[in-house]
Amino acid sequence: MKQCWRWFGPEDPIALSDLHQVGVQGIVTALHHIPPGQPWDVPAITDRQAMLAEAGFEWDVVESLPVSEAIKTQTTDMAAHLEAYKSSLRALASRGIEVVCYNFMPILDWTRTALRAPQPHGGSAMLFDLADFATFDIHILKRPGASENYSETVQHAASKRFAEMSDTAKARLQHNVTAGLPGANDQWSVEDVRALLDTYCDIDRTRLRANLVDFLTEVAPAAQDLGLRLCCHPDDPPFSLLGLPRVMSSADDYGAVLDAVDLPSNGATLCTGSLGVAASFDGPEFVRRHGGKIHFAHLRNTKRIAGSDAEKPDFYEAAHLEGDTDMAGTVRELMAEQKRRKQAGRSDWQIPMRPDHGQELLSDRGGHSTPGYPLIGRMRGLAELRGLMAAFT
Repeated sequence: MKQCWRWFGPEDPIALSDLHQVGVQGIVTALHHIPPGQPWDVPAITDRQAMLAEAGFEWDVVESLPVSEAIKTQTTDMAAHLEAYKSSLRALASRGIEVVCYNFMPILDWTRTALRAPQPHGGSAMLFDLADFATFDIHILKRPGASENYSETVQHAASKRFAEMSDTAKARLQHNVTAGLPGANDQWSVEDVRALLDTYCDIDRTRLRANLVDFLTEVAPAAQDLGLRLCCHPDDPPFSLLGLPRVMSSADDYGAVLDAVDLPSNGATLCTGSLGVAASFDGPEFVRRHGGKIHFAHLRNTKRIAGSDAEKPDFYEAAHLEGDTDMAGTVRELMAEQKRRKQAGRSDWQIPMRPDHGQELLSDRGGHSTPGYPLIGRMRGLAELRGLMAAFT
């Protein structure tokens, strides 16, 4: 697989020039300064490519070309946003970029309650704690009916934690939950989230999946004509939050959406960490089932915390080979999929991958790293994954 690295642009604290020492072969990035629903133009894309080229890299994968809330909910501005999305695809294709990752998560992107939870080895990792999330949902956001989504045990724990929290701790929890990706929704306030929740009042899981299929029915043929490969990232975590539906949380969810718009351009981003939070996830089986349409791979691991809710477990970002996902088996199947593609003469036989997330280790520590995207933690992960790939070559 092509060993890529996510880089968040000029504001990323990690210098592109340092990535040659890590063994990085390609870059995953996006134009995060352009809001969802607005088109990416050729000059902006060319400028980013020039920046990468000066450091000796190419732009291999777009992550992400965001899908706006208007498209997800099929509300005001949807038509204009769809046209902007297709315009962005045309601009990307004109510059030779072929892989475009996106997600269809309502409102919040990936969600954690702690961005730097201490680990026994002295480093830190991102963590999701359901009682902390319920504290935000019930007592800070004050979402109507929020308590109904939690057990009495979790409600009690949330009430106790909120009563004991300082104003600083409450602000930190709110920031952690609404932070999302660097450059994405990090400016949203509680009022913003409440307003967005109102737009989903009549949207259940069936409706949201239909909206995703409608989106793909519109953009996947355009991507096909342009020679692009779209790949949907799974929900993170793979269960409902804030009472909102989730539609890309399992292998079956992918089967339904990939079958509904059966084009080579309509594919999957396999994120072993997001899907792996669910106890039912089988990484090797996912690749055997959907391998032909995996256009991009995020290889990371999560560890469920014993004693937490089986349906909505607490978890933390584990070392890449130490969590609940069978990483060795998953990489073995991905390497076998590449061999099948190569034998079939597919031009896209090599799957771009990246070490997703990472624990903060050694010089990452101190609060200067981008949460989830430290240098040393990801470098360790890439080295471990590179070893697996070599073993299965």
